[in-house]
Amino acid sequence: MSGIWGWVSPQIAAQNAAETLQHMGGTESPSALFSGYTQAALGGHGGFAALQSSENDGICAVVFGQAQWSESRFEQIARQKGNAAAAIAAYQERGPAFLELVHGPFSLALLWPREGKALLAIDRIGIRSLSYSAVDQTLIFGSSCDHVVAHPAMQRRIDVQGVFDYLFSHIVSAPKTIYQDVEKLLPGQYLLWDQGRLEKRFYWHMPYDDHAQRPQGELKEAFLSLLQDSVQTAADANPKSACFLSGGTDSSTVAGMFRRVRNQAVPTYSIGFNAEGFDETEYARIASNHFGTDAHEYYVTPEHVVEGIPLIARTYDEPFGNASAIPTYFCAKRAHDDGYAAMLAGDGGDELFGGNFRYGKQLRFETYAGLPQSLRKGLIEPLLFHMPSALSPIRKLRRYVEQANIPLPDRLESYNFLYQAQLAEVFEPEFLRQIDPQQPIEMLREVYARTASGSPINRMMHLDLKRTLADNDLRKVNRMCELAGMQVNYPLLDERLAEFSARLAPDMKVRGSQLRYFFKEALRDFLPAEIISKKKHGFGLPFGLWLASHPPLRQMAVDSLHRLRQRGYIKPAYIDFVLAQHGGAHASYYGVMVWVLMMLEEWLTEHKL
Repeated sequence: MSGIWGWVSPQIAAQNAAETLQHMGGTESPSALFSGYTQAALGGHGGFAALQSSENDGICAVVFGQAQWSESRFEQIARQKGNAAAAIAAYQERGPAFLELVHGPFSLALLWPREGKALLAIDRIGIRSLSYSAVDQTLIFGSSCDHVVAHPAMQRRIDVQGVFDYLFSHIVSAPKTIYQDVEKLLPGQYLLWDQGRLEKRFYWHMPYDDHAQRPQGELKEAFLSLLQDSVQTAADANPKSACFLSGGTDSSTVAGMFRRVRNQAVPTYSIGFNAEGFDETEYARIASNHFGTDAHEYYVTPEHVVEGIPLIARTYDEPFGNASAIPTYFCAKRAHDDGYAAMLAGDGGDELFGGNFRYGKQLRFETYAGLPQSLRKGLIEPLLFHMPSALSPIRKLRRYVEQANIPLPDRLESYNFLYQAQLAEVFEPEFLRQIDPQQPIEMLREVYARTASGSPINRMMHLDLKRTLADNDLRKVNRMCELAGMQVNYPLLDERLAEFSARLAPDMKVRGSQLRYFFKEALRDFLPAEIISKKKHGFGLPFGLWLASHPPLRQMAVDSLHRLRQRGYIKPAYIDFVLAQHGGAHASYYGVMVWVLMMLEEWLTEHKL
């Protein structure tokens, strides 16, 4: 696992540094040893991204990633002496406000060993990550939870609230983690540590403008220029780059621009499945033929899933329930085996330009929710709920009204397994006594309310930037590319494009039932018509179907769930129920819960917990 880790404490002796580093899994000597009190190092696969360290006037700095500077004099220091030296110089002049000048994917630590102080930060989008713990007057930090809990002062204790949060969301959302006393920084956030006192603040917020008005032609010209420049920057980061190509709007856009900026056929990698309703290679071929890429297709099979499950469980520092990690890994691995060193990924377009199906759906619910309460409660609902429910249109209208009466963002979870379930039928009583079942919803509400916008579209996208992107998709792609031996760059998450999208009026993103309205209009002459008009698909894995038809995969799942029964989290009867329902008419639907439960147990097993 590449990244940084370290600690600030007057109680850690210098002679323990190398021993601790080895215990934390480092395979290289420390890149920087800052007295007996602090340490930062590059672990795992060196060279995935730049890690630079520096020390000046008692300030130690470590910067990991691809930091860029918006002021030329700091950029010049970075070129001459490295990003760590630039960070020290910028901090000495600006204090914590220097973070406003740092751009691109990065994580960093500024440390004052003799004073017992530290500043930690990650980038605006959350491409990089930092976990930390404050125990016994010691701040311990690292790029992953594994780095933090490996420190001698830590105990690897599972937080059952983290288990519930994982089962609710299929990830453990920041700032929480699966471990007691360990948290994660949020995108655009920094942490100040001063002799045992901890404070967190945001240095950046997405600058939404609900009322922006600019001519569409002018916007299109600016967008296409930014898009081409962002892909050029990502492609230049590594000359041996290939590109993911699922056949969706985002990956096709990146692949097409990659072809344009390289002015030659570029390598694209696509994943297919021999399962009806899951294979999207037809669209990947359309995009490849349209742009003239050097196409590579790879079909994932149930055997690959059996091979990949323990790899995933071992690689992630927390339980991770996104099954599309499997095809992501094998796609990146194929590119690596062909001699490429980096991937261009198309993640981010949905969350920046309004591409998720739920945005349009939720706007329809908001239409009703926006009616005067006197009309809704005084006329419509009394009439509707006194009509005979046997009539199909009446049942549909009732369901619509019931959904619309749930406020956002809670309504987004109304189809969640655990939102609908009677928790006492799912979990053991002792487990329930130790958790707050409202915590996942409360975390959604906090991000939704923190949005610098009154538009439900912008608020949902801001929530997805954190939950769907930083907590989920970026973790998926980052870890799977690293496992495959690949670097990854995200052109659509260039901050200039992100801030451009924020200054589009909400109806330029979702207009009625049209998702990505502006994005698709701007690219109508660039993308193939079939991809402009296709429905969203993605890298979904047909796990539920294969679980029913592939005995080794089913046996692996049954064995995992049998072990999970013994942990005292979930009632055995509920596990039996999920397996039985999967064996019926709802294989894909209940296959999701089987996967989530299985990956929890596999992660616990691989991490010897």
